[in-house]
Amino acid sequence: MNRWLPFEWTAAVRFLREGRLQTIFIIGGISIGVGVIVFMSAMLAGLQANFIKRVLTSQPQIQLLSPDQVARPLRNGASEIEDAVVQRPSQRVISIDQWPKIRNQMLAMPEVIAVSPTILGSVLAVRGDASRSVNLTGIEPDSYFKIVKVPDYIVAGEPRLTSEDIIIGIELAKDLGATVGDKLNVRAASGATRVLTVSGLVDLGNKSVNQRVSYAALRTAQSLLGMIGGVTTIDMTVTDIYAAEEIAQRIQAANVVEADSWIKTNAQFFTAVQAQQNTNTLIRLFVGLSVAFGIAAVLVVSVIQRSKDIGILRAMGSSRGQILRVFLLQGGLLGFVGSLLGAAMGAFALVYWHSVARQADGTELFPLILERSLFVYTALLATVTGILAAMAPAVRAAKLDPVVAIRG
Repeated sequence: MNRWLPFEWTAAVRFLREGRLQTIFIIGGISIGVGVIVFMSAMLAGLQANFIKRVLTSQPQIQLLSPDQVARPLRNGASEIEDAVVQRPSQRVISIDQWPKIRNQMLAMPEVIAVSPTILGSVLAVRGDASRSVNLTGIEPDSYFKIVKVPDYIVAGEPRLTSEDIIIGIELAKDLGATVGDKLNVRAASGATRVLTVSGLVDLGNKSVNQRVSYAALRTAQSLLGMIGGVTTIDMTVTDIYAAEEIAQRIQAANVVEADSWIKTNAQFFTAVQAQQNTNTLIRLFVGLSVAFGIAAVLVVSVIQRSKDIGILRAMGSSRGQILRVFLLQGGLLGFVGSLLGAAMGAFALVYWHSVARQADGTELFPLILERSLFVYTALLATVTGILAAMAPAVRAAKLDPVVAIRG
């Protein structure tokens, strides 16, 4: 094999150099195609990673709630169950039944990292003449902050929650004219009232959320909402974020709770991501076809132009296999060189776009993710595509009769 390899390489490179203009154009076309693939794939990965990061730092991966509907059995005079009816719960806040037992069961699961009981209800926050209806979330800070990274979103004050503290959204603070250290009169529908001190302001990246969000200590919220010892949700985080839905389904099947995963909650996002990935796949397919037809067209012309050269090589003793490999090497070289230039073009375009594209608040639109595997994948794809595209012209060249080829 070492005897024929230098000949094939030498002949392939020579043919490409002699058709320099054609070679430059086809490499340029391959580079643009590969650049588009690299740019779109990396940008889509960055956007997806950015969204997932935002979601998983601002909401639990799995949330357990009291079931929306409870089946109640109907019994006859002999106490035999004849049927069942579904009775919707009242609008009041309902606690999860036997939640300490469920929490301990969740903590015992190997897939679970952290578990935190919470209580959520509507209250009225009053400061002077200003008042706003807000969502009060009662939490145990030590466990809850392992699930939702509230401290990372604190823009003023500190994430301190004693029985007399409250953390509120920055938009809510503006509406109430409050800042860190101010007192808020918090009133529940039950008539319970507490005066709480604003210990921190939080920005969760969504204006409407920031207008209604507030956090208090679990026992403080339980007292206000009239649910001493009760919780409305159990929040969890797991080792594998993409297994959250499967884990949630297992939990729901084994317990009298409703389990929602972040995947289910953000189903619209995953639908959009899937649509983008399908579009990206179609773009890759059409780019690959364009590259393949371009390489095939150039090599077909090359076979016609060099038929006499091929005939002379065959007359000098070159085998059909050697001629076949010469043109396959040309296709592979065109694909490989084009992929290198295209990967560089795509990476440069992505870096430039990353530096220019910004969100309304000035932060980056997406993180810059350039994985080595993406470049290896595109190089292999372009090289293999080049070899496959060269197959038909290579077979045609190998089948040329040397006598007929020399005569022209």
